[in-house]
Parts: sequence; C-alpha cells; structure tokens
Amino acid sequence: MPVVSTPVSLRHAAGPMDDAEVERIRNDFPILNQQVNGHPLVYLDSGATSQNPLSVIEAEQEFYEQRNSAVHRGAHTLAVAATEVYEQARETVAEFVNVRPEEIVWTSNATEALNLLAYAFSNASLGRGGAAAERFALKPGDEILVTEMEHHANLIPWQELAFRTGAALRYIPVDDDGTLRIEESERLISGRTKVLSFSHASNVLGTINPVDVLTAMARRHGALVVLDACQSVPHLPVDLEALDVDFAVFSGHKMLGPTGIGVLYGRSELLNALPPFLTGGSMITTVSMEKAEYLPAPQRFEAGTQRISQAMALDAAVNYLKETGMDRVHAWERELGQRLVEGLEQISGIRVLGPRAGVERIGLAAFDVDGVHSHDVGQFLDDQGIAVRVGHHCAQPLHRRLGLVSTTRASTYLYNTTADVDAFLDAVAGVRPFFGVQQ
Repeated sequence: MPVVSTPVSLRHAAGPMDDAEVERIRNDFPILNQQVNGHPLVYLDSGATSQNPLSVIEAEQEFYEQRNSAVHRGAHTLAVAATEVYEQARETVAEFVNVRPEEIVWTSNATEALNLLAYAFSNASLGRGGAAAERFALKPGDEILVTEMEHHANLIPWQELAFRTGAALRYIPVDDDGTLRIEESERLISGRTKVLSFSHASNVLGTINPVDVLTAMARRHGALVVLDACQSVPHLPVDLEALDVDFAVFSGHKMLGPTGIGVLYGRSELLNALPPFLTGGSMITTVSMEKAEYLPAPQRFEAGTQRISQAMALDAAVNYLKETGMDRVHAWERELGQRLVEGLEQISGIRVLGPRAGVERIGLAAFDVDGVHSHDVGQFLDDQGIAVRVGHHCAQPLHRRLGLVSTTRASTYLYNTTADVDAFLDAVAGVRPFFGVQQ
C-alpha cells in the first residue's frame, strides 16, 4: 500500500461536523489556500469537480516515484507492486459501496461507464454473447425508460442505443417545480421496459430520488435498473447492494479523487454475461486469427493499459471520506444545502430550482436571477473570488421543461464552511443592483 500522509483534519474527527473542523479539513486541500481576483477563494463548484486532499495528490505521485509499471502483465517486482495497489483500490471502492471487488469495473469516468453499458447492450442485440446475453438484447417494440431530469451522460447513450436497436426511448416527466412524477412511473413502466436508468440525486435540482420505489416498479416487470450515482456516492452513505440496482456508475473526480477514473458497478452474474465493449489486450484468455475468448468480469471490460495511478489516488480519496464518515459528510452538506436555499429564497428576483427550504436535498442549489443571464452572474461572483457553475449543467431538457435556458449553480462539499455560503449569498444579493435591474 502507498505510504502517504495522514490528513491532519482526520486524526481526531468525532461527532457532528462544524465550522471549526471544516477549517482544519481545508488545510488538507492546498488549492483552497489561495486568492482569486484579490479575494479568498470560495469554491462552490464541487458538483462539477471536487478538489483533492494532499493524501490523494501524494498517492498518485508515490505511484510514479515507486511503483510505475503495467498491471497484470509482468512478474517483476514493480509489476507485482503495481498490480497489488491497483487491485487494492478495487477492494477499497467495493467496500465503500458494499459490493464485491469483482463487481467493480474501472472506466475513465461515469460517462464512459454508461456508454459501455449502452454499447454492450447493442452488441448483445446483434447476437454477441450468445444465450447468456439475450436478456440485454433490445429490438423494436422494446422500451428504454429514463427521467426528464437526467444529465446528458445518462440520456444520449440511451438515445443512441434506441437508434441502433429500434427500441423506443421514453421518459418519466417532472412537474413544474422539478419533482419526479412518480405516479407517471407506474403507467410508463411495463413489460416492454427493458432498461430503467435514472439519477440517484439530480445535479441541477438537488433532488434525492426514491430508488427503492423506482427499482421495485422495474422489478415487477423484469427491467434492468441502472443508477447514475455521480451526485450521491460522493455525498451520501450509499449501499448499492441494499439499493438492489443492477448497475451503477460514479466518477472519481467528484469524490476527492483524480480525473481520468470512473466506476461501473454491475452484479457479477450480469457482468459475466454482458458482451465486452472495448477489446484488445488484457481482457482475453485465448486468441486465434479467427476469434477470441474473454476473461470474466471485471477484466473483460478493462482492455489496454489501465488507470493505475488514478486508481491508487481514488483509493486514498475513498479512505479520506471513510475516515471523515459519510454520515457526517451528508449531515454537514444537508445543513449547507438548506442554508443555501433559505438564503436564496429571501433574495428578491431569485428563482431556486428543486425542493423548497426544509425539504431534503443534497448540498447544492441551482437558481435563476430575473433579468440577468447566468454567465453574467457567474462572472460577477468570480470577480469576488466565488467559483460556481453556470449554463445548463448538461441537462438541457430539464431546463427547457422548467422554462429556462441556463442557471447558476452553487454546490458544496465537506471542505465548505457556513462562511462560504454566507459570502456567496451576500454576493448574489448584489447581482441585480449591479446590473441595474429593478428590485
């Protein structure tokens, strides 16, 4: 295992998180100790990508300094050491979401993981994988069901799968405030539904969807369930076995890890029946000039040279979150999220998307400023050292449904203080006066 520094903030962590502990946590994140445009950095864009603690940065550096070698390909000392840390990372991530290591597939990000599934399903639709893969095959008359609040990464791959197979893509609508219309789910899920894919938590609305309710509906009709957990695994205690989904995806860079690594979870019996997507070295047993035979999962989905240093760094990121305690992280972000919404709702001319104050949400809030474009809002905040996300957040259909083109989004994480939120709210209150919009 890599030798990295123990985060100062975690040596005596206990009880509920508070601002004093978060100030200590911030010391583990070098990037937060800087000024932007003459102001202390207030980073409220973790919904897009999170920052890295020193233990994560050091883990990746240690790999290149001490263990740099290909995995599963050599018997020399460095190759063995690299393989050990690579597979240890798989075990760490599997334990974090309560599944088996062989059910964890490394990908470049969650987008690739969803594309892997969609293209593997289309391969099954062409007859690849034989009888074992028939349950993944789609044809005209079959249906793929998503929701109207999906990130493009959990929409476009299914659009493409529908195009390639002749299946129909349908969606569960949201109401005027963005709430998923569960009553419509009962009508839309049927024996024709082969795949139900939806987000655990919305990256725009902050909504936490009822996984148990939706999964139970799918189970009654034999549909496969795919969970986009990009905004839940970093922020909530997530037990994938208890959630009873068939597949799930999440990204390392949203949970204190590096870019370039993501995770596909799949039930072992499903992964081993699923035909591969990428092919080449490291995922085969026997190759002739006419055909190839493939390794069991997860290796059958990990062709080529792998994301070894990134896996090692993700291992460190998960350990950081485990030591902090996901129950504690969730409770702190719930407090910050409510503070965001309550403060925004008190500012004239602000429309907050998603649940109102007092209703459960993850620690983010997307909002529209009447009379001011979101890009101008973002620039105004950036001038004060406050980093937020602007645009449609890769959810154009959702914005269109809510009568908007774009919004501004503030998203928190375990290194944000209440002072960060208050500085943001003070700045937002000044947006409309600065642009001369009538109050």
